Amino acid sequence: MNLTVQTVATEYISQVWPMVQGYFQDALTKGGEEVNWEPGYNIHHIQSFLTTGQWLLLVAADEMGQVHGAATVSFSNYPMHRVAFITLIGGKLISSKETFAQLKEILRQRGATKIQGYGREAIVRLWKRYGFEPRTTLVEVKI
Repeated sequence: MNLTVQTVATEYISQVWPMVQGYFQDALTKGGEEVNWEPGYNIHHIQSFLTTGQWLLLVAADEMGQVHGAATVSFSNYPMHRVAFITLIGGKLISSKETFAQLKEILRQRGATKIQGYGREAIVRLWKRYGFEPRTTLVEVKI
């Protein structure tokens, strides 16, 4: 199956949302498998971030236009880099050298010089295939 990674313009988020919402809900649930882990946002916040243009929506679709996965990205500007931060990703069989090359090109076209994201151990192992390296460990405590 050939997948094409493409962005969804802000004005079309509402039309595409029913096709991607399940992937994001699954990703949020899987992320919550860790003991006492809860994200800083829920599915409704994700939709809001996308419809207001704060986050970028990317979809992986086949030749027939069927969406097989989706990702959200936020951007942060630092003095030496513009970081594309993968805030959420979900889908089945969407990770390949080809889809990653497409993702990199889309983010490069938006000025990104680095891609970052948090990931549980299984995701870290998967993304090491594409050159990602762990940089730090996030710790937290509720106060």
